Amino acid sequence: MQADDSINVLGEALIACGENPVTGFFRDGHCNTCKEDTGSHTVCVKVTQEFLEFSRFRGNDLMSPMPAYNFPGLKPGDSWCLCAARWLEAHQNGMAPKVYLMRTHQKALDIVDLEILREYAADLN
Repeated sequence: MQADDSINVLGEALIACGENPVTGFFRDGHCNTCKEDTGSHTVCVKVTQEFLEFSRFRGNDLMSPMPAYNFPGLKPGDSWCLCAARWLEAHQNGMAPKVYLMRTHQKALDIVDLEILREYAADLN
């Protein structure tokens, strides 16, 4: 299993998303992806309580620790590589967290339009 090119949605080198907790499909801190990553864990977000509750309601509890997977559980303010379709679902329901474009993999654009992501940009002035 090898990561696809590490390029962000702006066409530049992908920057790390999060190390505490370590995120990404490969658990390397980056929102890299590959064909085995069927969830497309490519959108780097700044987690909010509102989003965490929305995600849990949708069946994906990201708040509860899972020691067997070395996962401490997320809290508001954490950076996390989110599945692009889940982020889009959150957007469509008014619950989407801010996005770090420079840390979001270009493959996210297969699912979410760049203009929508830009509306939530946490790293553009």
